[in-house]
Amino acid sequence: MKRLMTRHVRFLCQALMLSPITFSCVSAQAHAGSTQGWLHPLTGPDHLLAMIAVGAWSAQIGGRAIWVVPSAFVCCMAAGGIAGFYQLEIPAIESAVAISVLVLGLAIGCARKLAMAPAAFMVGLFGVCHGYAHGYEMPVMDNKVNYVAGFLTSTATLHLVGAVGAWRLLHSPLGTRALRGAGFACAIFGAALTYMALTTA
Repeated sequence: MKRLMTRHVRFLCQALMLSPITFSCVSAQAHAGSTQGWLHPLTGPDHLLAMIAVGAWSAQIGGRAIWVVPSAFVCCMAAGGIAGFYQLEIPAIESAVAISVLVLGLAIGCARKLAMAPAAFMVGLFGVCHGYAHGYEMPVMDNKVNYVAGFLTSTATLHLVGAVGAWRLLHSPLGTRALRGAGFACAIFGAALTYMALTTA
């Protein structure tokens, strides 16, 4: 099992090293400025924290979850992005995005290791919500494919950051406590976001 985990993490590290090249390719094809899809997930702390947390939690669960769980998020995010682009109505989407930060933070803080299937299902639901937010806010542009490919690439890279970072912490002295502490900090921020989203709805 340890050898299998090492193989997964080596693959994630290699992908992380290649991510700037991927970003450059996406950027070259997209419009300049904030319309670039890959930049969108980086501009909001709720999206940023949730996507890093997905990767970190997948590493905490271990095994095949380290790539299956983030993959579920990315795939469902694409579906949510399409729904947002066509302005399909999904109520309370901002609250759902905020709740995802809270729940993922608690899962990491409490070291809650769900089975891979329910973990992927839960993360997939969050992915739909985040994707919808990205698609709904998609600017008017000629090449929407590049925009979608951009925010999916950005999301996958943030998952890699979270997974590799968490895996390294889990294999270092006091790293487990540090990871759980970061999870609780994420949950507190998520709780604040949830409160604001519910009170302003």
